Amino acid sequence: MRAVVFDAYGTLLDVHAAVNRHAAGLGPDAAAISALWRQKQLEYTWILSAAGAYEPFDVITDRALGFALAAHGISDAALKADLLAAYRTLDAFPDAAVALGAMRTAGLATAVLSNGEPGMLGAALAHAGLAPVLDHVLSVHSLRRYKPAPAVYRLACEAFACQPHEIAFVSANAWDAYGAARFGFRVFWLSRGAAPPEYWLDTLARARVSSLSQLPSMLAG
Repeated sequence: MRAVVFDAYGTLLDVHAAVNRHAAGLGPDAAAISALWRQKQLEYTWILSAAGAYEPFDVITDRALGFALAAHGISDAALKADLLAAYRTLDAFPDAAVALGAMRTAGLATAVLSNGEPGMLGAALAHAGLAPVLDHVLSVHSLRRYKPAPAVYRLACEAFACQPHEIAFVSANAWDAYGAARFGFRVFWLSRGAAPPEYWLDTLARARVSSLSQLPSMLAG
């Protein structure tokens, strides 16, 4: 392996952190709102890609939140603004910084490959303290296409001037792990829960891990 490339949202960054900070204002439906926000955020990227269209991820994030709030009868513009601002300062998962540091210590290059718009992505990674342990922050925005389009994964090969099999790819999103595996990356599917494999990951993914802390030893082996 020459490089380890990570998905950002849901893998390194906790996408539910924004709602968790404002749960009191959202009331008992806070968790359901967060889940629907994330669901629609992803669905919109897939629909746009299928239609041959594109909108930046920050715009999609805004639209998805608007839908989630409306679905739960919330029309508080100030609260929506606070949630969108919080999404630019998401918390990193506790195992993220240590794992990335261990990769760098082992001599492996590191990168993020994300659907995120560069500004929002950079702000979140900086707030989470992860920017110093990343060699590249790669965004689909330059292509105006979303994952799992093969051209997106090719960005990592171009950044490191290497072939797909020389890159380890880590994602907590099963559909993303599937796309990366089909592209030819050595894929590690991060499954922090007990969800069963889907998208043929039981045969395509090189390994399933429950924590990023498992990666350094697995990559060394």
